[in-house]
Amino acid sequence: MKKSYIIGIVVIAAAFAIIVSTVSKSSTYADFGTAADHPGKVYHVVGTLNLDRPFEYDPEVNANIFGFFMKDNNGVEYKVLYNGTKPQDFEKSEQIVIIGKMKDEVFVASDILMKCPSKYAGNEMQQQNLPNP
Repeated sequence: MKKSYIIGIVVIAAAFAIIVSTVSKSSTYADFGTAADHPGKVYHVVGTLNLDRPFEYDPEVNANIFGFFMKDNNGVEYKVLYNGTKPQDFEKSEQIVIIGKMKDEVFVASDILMKCPSKYAGNEMQQQNLPNP
């Protein structure tokens, strides 16, 4: 076999290995029920913050633990523990995406993504009501 064929096969094998490892590590969107059924797998769970339940955050004791309750899109509620500080304007978020995995009836989040109310939503409504020049 020629040396160029061997190098080509090695490059293709390496590219295949990289693609397979990337796909196997990717997480998927799910609800709390699916995440509870597969406790070791990383999921993105979309939901809303339950403002009727208190937050667990005491920066004087440990600033890197933040707990709250969230309802997924099916209405199922779980406690969420985030290993980080409480995000700014967390209470104002319309929708939350948490990334993490279930552990003993608690969702342990490694990341939090928030959809906050847009300050431009009012302007869009006002612009739609303006007469054309």
